[in-house]
Amino acid sequence: MADKARIFGVVGLGNFGSTVAHELTRFGNQVIGIDIDEGRVTAHADKLSQAMIVDARDDAALKEAGMGDCDVALIAMGSDLEASILSAINLKLVGVEKIWAKARTKTHHRILSRLGVDRIVHPEVEVGQHVAQVLHNPLIRDYISLGNGYYVVNFRIPKSLEGKSLDDLEHRSEFNLRCIGVMRGTKFLAQDGEACTFEPDDLLLLLGQRNDLRRFAASL
Repeated sequence: MADKARIFGVVGLGNFGSTVAHELTRFGNQVIGIDIDEGRVTAHADKLSQAMIVDARDDAALKEAGMGDCDVALIAMGSDLEASILSAINLKLVGVEKIWAKARTKTHHRILSRLGVDRIVHPEVEVGQHVAQVLHNPLIRDYISLGNGYYVVNFRIPKSLEGKSLDDLEHRSEFNLRCIGVMRGTKFLAQDGEACTFEPDDLLLLLGQRNDLRRFAASL
């Protein structure tokens, strides 16, 4: 969580953009949301710091809306390739230092990357992959990518491990994994090197590479 509130700009207040905007606002940040659709702007006007009808393809309009004061801007529309590209160019012109953008295709991604967009996201693909992983293995409650091939995976303790200790897992010697925590409800119990006996509904947080985590999951 950030130490102080920042100013964020969100270009496009559809489902994705408005969700991000509302969450950033909930975290205590100032959020400027813009869209060319009057209905969308009206729907979110009372939930954001500012919500305005602005065409991001017009750099003068972006500047007048205060987008140049934003610490970070998110281009949240992905279906209109031209609007997305021009938004990225214009946000740089008005002085936004860090830009994130949603992309729909590989070509769209490549263009945004060439324009110097700092981070490009594919929400539908990323969420779909995440859901598939969790559906595929019912013991996985959630996971997060740390980059460079490393993940933290939240495993639900299966019945076969109930009553066993953390040392019984052999996760380090056999799978090259590190236990960064065992949780029981909201209570942190132990990590590698500490004594812990598993009970029903305990959660196991493991850090490692994808293939090692898959092998471990399969062994359960």
